[in-house]
Amino acid sequence: MIRRQRLAAGVCALLAALTAGLAFPAGAVADETDGKAAPKVELVLDVSGSMRARDIDGGSRMAAAKQAFNEVLDATPEEVQLGIRTLGANYHGNDRKTGCKDTAQLYPVSTLDRTEAKTAVATLTPTGWTPIGPALLKAADDLDGGDGTRRIVLISDGEDTCQPLDPCEVAREIAAKGIGLTIDTLGLVPDAKTRDQLSCIADATGGTYTDVRHKEELSDRVGQLVDRAADPVVTPVATQGATQCSDAPALKSGLYTDREEFGQQRWYKVDVKPGQEVRASVSVAADRAVGPDYGVLLRAVTVHDREIVRGEAAGDGRTDVISTGLRYPRPESDDDNAPAETVCLQVTNSFSPASGVKTTPGLPLELTVDVVDGPDKASDVASFGLGRGWWLLGALVLTGFLAGLLWGWVSRWRVAVWRTN
Repeated sequence: MIRRQRLAAGVCALLAALTAGLAFPAGAVADETDGKAAPKVELVLDVSGSMRARDIDGGSRMAAAKQAFNEVLDATPEEVQLGIRTLGANYHGNDRKTGCKDTAQLYPVSTLDRTEAKTAVATLTPTGWTPIGPALLKAADDLDGGDGTRRIVLISDGEDTCQPLDPCEVAREIAAKGIGLTIDTLGLVPDAKTRDQLSCIADATGGTYTDVRHKEELSDRVGQLVDRAADPVVTPVATQGATQCSDAPALKSGLYTDREEFGQQRWYKVDVKPGQEVRASVSVAADRAVGPDYGVLLRAVTVHDREIVRGEAAGDGRTDVISTGLRYPRPESDDDNAPAETVCLQVTNSFSPASGVKTTPGLPLELTVDVVDGPDKASDVASFGLGRGWWLLGALVLTGFLAGLLWGWVSRWRVAVWRTN
């Protein structure tokens, strides 16, 4: 009886210790996440006159947008700071110059007050022009500052009516700033021109485009994009490559973004210590119309311009992104004080712009650099050409040998029984 009581007491104490041990790390994680910048989202809604059209489930496009906004506002995560901006909501006249300035922030990007935001949305009435470009510029300013995720969700039913300010060019300029802002677009019952323009805007910043023809589709998609802003992501660091290695920025392990002109070379450099391995990959995206044949080259060279290793890839117009990579393991050194070696990374592309396409800003470039400890030589040496798979072959040989002995013994026993009978 006494032993059972002691055992029970010991189990209780162990459970208490485990509970305390689990509780404290949870608090530590909470403290770590408290210091992170809050994700920010701004919903940009087209309130132009065409939103009166009644072709979404028997109701108007404006009614579908309002219903979707109300559902999204109810489901917005607490940690997301959300704002709402309109375009074409206030000017009723026919003056194009005035109409193309008609964009206003309906609800500031901040901690969400659902009642206040819903009340603001309820007052909207389809009114004026479609100044998408100016609205995107203002929305980017609304989200400026901070290190958290930043996302614009643009909802429109028509193409921009305020040319020559091309919203595609505006999106490229926003992406060229390297502020890590993504623009997702949704087209309400779009025609071909609207679809092309909204897709171009999304592609320029790495966002997504979605066709919407039903209320439920609109609510679900906007909700997904708002929730996505709360997901932890790796935010690329904006950098600017040089025209030669000596002036190149020194990079550490991480994800970087840059812009590269058509046919241009960009240089970066990485320090690699003895026994370390540098792994690098680069992706160049065609965010506008380009020629059908293109390629990208990534070279690792010494400071004396001696090539160490290269990676290259070519495309033929079937994809908008082309990528390549390389690895360079630096050998171990007997000198414990051996200095790090500077490895220069050269990125070259052979894209050519289509006729009439602007060449500035440059094409979006994403560079991943990882400096890790090199592989252990002893563990990587092949054993009879089998590498680390030798033990599996040995096990199979032994199993086969034992199975053969067993089968032979059983066979002889059966023959002996047969002779006896």
